[in-house]
Amino acid sequence: MPRLFVLMDLDVLIPVGEVVCPGDHVVRLPESGVVHVGAGIQQQGDELASVRLGTLERTKAGSVWVASNQKRYWPVQNDTVVGVITQRFPDSYAVDINAAFPAALGALAFEGATRRSRPQLKVGDVVCCRVEVAARDLDPVLTCMDAAGRAAGFGPLKNGHLVRVGTLFAKALAAGPPFLRTLGTELKFELAVGANGMVWVDAESPVDAVAVGLAVRGGEGATREEAQKLTKALLAARRTSKKVGS
Repeated sequence: MPRLFVLMDLDVLIPVGEVVCPGDHVVRLPESGVVHVGAGIQQQGDELASVRLGTLERTKAGSVWVASNQKRYWPVQNDTVVGVITQRFPDSYAVDINAAFPAALGALAFEGATRRSRPQLKVGDVVCCRVEVAARDLDPVLTCMDAAGRAAGFGPLKNGHLVRVGTLFAKALAAGPPFLRTLGTELKFELAVGANGMVWVDAESPVDAVAVGLAVRGGEGATREEAQKLTKALLAARRTSKKVGS
């Protein structure tokens, strides 16, 4: 557990609960008084800044800290997750969603699926699903339909490859950080970002897909400026390799 310190008269610069990156300024200090900082926070001049990826947290008493990035996923109902088929059964599949236990995906949990006509998934296939049931004493249950029974982007993900990141960084990715927009100026690619920290990446060519994957991996734990710098370097290397190959 992080140590907590009471901070009075806080001028919070980023909403509590938001994902923060290293270097993000989160609190402006009061003009007088002694201020102690909690885990993941460091003083920089007259402000406090995050020194790690996480979410900004605060208690009613005014204690503030940055909660650390989690690798293990705790299922939440209606979350979008990306998973890998690990077992096949007559009426369902076991899916690795980076949780403590495998999730169950019904063989008919697809739009329009019937016993005669349904997707035939193999071990190793990647799927984008919605968490339908998440209970403390039960294994998670998934579906490839929204609440109205439509596919809505859920289902098997063809080609591409998986990148695993922390759950908080996955939340940041889903919001579309600047480095992804920079990638999009030169590359055509697709991402399926799961709240469970599993990210499916696909692009027009395997080389481009690798570049996107490297940018995603490099963005975790980096400041926004560092992520942009890495992305621009990857794009420059891609341009150089295309010139050499032409």
